[in-house]
Amino acid sequence: MGQSVTMMGMVLTAMPVRDYDKRLTILTKERGKITAFARGARRPGSQLLAATNPFSFGEFELYEGKSAYNLTKAGIKNYFRSLVNDLDAASLGFYFAEFAEYFCQENNDEREMLKLLYQSMRALESTRIPRELVRVVFELKAVTINGEGPDVFSCMHCHKKEDLRIFSVKRGGIFCSQCGKAVQGVKILDSSRYTMQYIISTPVEKLYSFTVSREVLEELRAIMADYMAHYVRHEFHSLHIFG
Repeated sequence: MGQSVTMMGMVLTAMPVRDYDKRLTILTKERGKITAFARGARRPGSQLLAATNPFSFGEFELYEGKSAYNLTKAGIKNYFRSLVNDLDAASLGFYFAEFAEYFCQENNDEREMLKLLYQSMRALESTRIPRELVRVVFELKAVTINGEGPDVFSCMHCHKKEDLRIFSVKRGGIFCSQCGKAVQGVKILDSSRYTMQYIISTPVEKLYSFTVSREVLEELRAIMADYMAHYVRHEFHSLHIFG
């Protein structure tokens, strides 16, 4: 028997169905990724019209059916409307949402991914943080949350915590200068390693509180591009827009 439930979450995708309805994918705090239908949401004047757009974050009142939910009411706390007017920010926002939809599961604890998604959208709205850095932070933290993050705190071979210079994408972590001679990897700056350590170990709420030099940012971008290609192996269509 169905029942009414209220969940906190963010709309990841919204697809038109039938004449006036929408099919939503929502990442929720309580039940992970869910599918919901919003009846009449595309009708002019519908109370659900704005609440069923991607990035809408707030409380969703839903009726639980056998295989999906029906959205009856929404109390939106943040629409992230400013992203719509910035092509680069919007495309990255859609990428983050697409990433979450790909990785997250129904009835799974996805609270950390929801927090990361929300904080990353807020960072995209800020002018203090380069968009490329927001992307690097999101990617590294997201793969870490999903259990595929790199080991950057000690040498993967001898476990030494000093002189960590060589990063190997294939081996999924860092090596000291001596052990790194035997692996295929790239030499990285100490500042890049420190930044990766910070991103991995810092609570999501405090992630977007720093910036880095252009040299470090370019190094991190290259590392994460290779890392994502090696471990995620999924084509995210939203990235075709972002340069």
